[in-house]
Amino acid sequence: MKKTMSIIIAALLVLSMPAFAGGAGEAASGEVYFLNFKPEIAEVYTNEVAPAFEEATGIPLKVVTAASNQYEATLRSEISKSEPPTIFQINGPVGLQNWKDYAAPLDDTAFYGMLSDPSMALSDGGQVLAVPYTVEGYGIIYNDAIMRAYFALPDKAVSISSAEEITDFATLKAVVEDMTAHKDELGIQGVFASTSMAPGSDWRWQTHLFNVPLWAEFRDKAGGDSSQALATAFAAKTFDFTYNENFRNLWDLYLNNSVSPKGLVGGKNDADSMAEFALGQCAMVQNGNWGASQILGVPGNTVADSDIKFLPLYMGLDGEEGLGICVGTENYLCINKQASPEAQANALVFLEWLFSSDEGKDLVTNSLGFITPFNTFAEDEQPTDPLARQVTKWMAKGDVKSIPWTFAGIPSEQWKADFGAALLEYINGRMSWEDTAQVAVDAWAREAELAGR
Repeated sequence: MKKTMSIIIAALLVLSMPAFAGGAGEAASGEVYFLNFKPEIAEVYTNEVAPAFEEATGIPLKVVTAASNQYEATLRSEISKSEPPTIFQINGPVGLQNWKDYAAPLDDTAFYGMLSDPSMALSDGGQVLAVPYTVEGYGIIYNDAIMRAYFALPDKAVSISSAEEITDFATLKAVVEDMTAHKDELGIQGVFASTSMAPGSDWRWQTHLFNVPLWAEFRDKAGGDSSQALATAFAAKTFDFTYNENFRNLWDLYLNNSVSPKGLVGGKNDADSMAEFALGQCAMVQNGNWGASQILGVPGNTVADSDIKFLPLYMGLDGEEGLGICVGTENYLCINKQASPEAQANALVFLEWLFSSDEGKDLVTNSLGFITPFNTFAEDEQPTDPLARQVTKWMAKGDVKSIPWTFAGIPSEQWKADFGAALLEYINGRMSWEDTAQVAVDAWAREAELAGR
């Protein structure tokens, strides 16, 4: 009886709600199995999204969340099972190459048709196979209350009077090092949160921090065309790490002005860093807008919403006064064409419900906190958390340009692991910076060849 009612309700939904009709007209009772990439919002999917969708449609939704930094391994394991994920995620062009044989065409679906910019989707062989579902931004998150306290000091070493006036690395370095000298007066343990290097937590450095010199190099190799940096990186057989000293500038600034001494960062994870920031133990932490829920969810959080703001990742690049935060996505959804036809159809019902119904959009905006690329969301339906607002603000600045996410052009996850391990060796004094940079260069050549570039 439950199966029959599920079929009837799904059919009525498709017939009565045209917005969900694209590609979902044959929705039946097949369970939708969604393999989630983001541990920080796992409870939202499980406790809010899944029950609401099942209540609205009668279609069962199972959400499984991969452990941090273990998504690819989890997907490889799950995809071969008799009941594989119906919806899975890829991280960009590299991920698409790995999983395109499992991805169903989405060209004629309402889900793809909702994209404000259809060119954001990923295609292969003339077919759209992956659709982005959120745009994100990251940089240096700072606590403006602590920054205001610093700028109010009568003996501060800089002439500027607010964090908004920091527009290059030289100014950032002067401010940070002077704040370290005044950390007792400011009531902080360090300017930056711990540079977390515990297993699974080095992605903020070997991927996100690395994005800036990666983008700069391949922008140059694309003739200065920033929009072609990713495509150029994705095809590159070699990488020169031209801007390795710029990376080192900011990397050393983090390490030398941190809550934790260098010898302890190998045991710190990103949750530790975010808690340090939330509890007012530091003034800055590198992370993205997804970190808002981590900050606001820490028991005893001392940071007011209005004081949570972004600075770009300044590291001494020429013209960086005109650069903003890093904005892009590695969050693309695919439907597994090897799942049952009923499950595939129901997956489209779910995605269209989530991103176009009033109830779904409310969950996306206020619980999941996504800044979406879909035309179904009005301006007042975008997230209101402080970091989402900051991403929107930085994207709207007329005098700066966002740095596009280029790290999807990294040839493999093994490259990231190798570079992350080298960074830890550098921290512990067992590898010179020159050798650390050379690991990045050598690993790129090896992994690009293995990837068939």
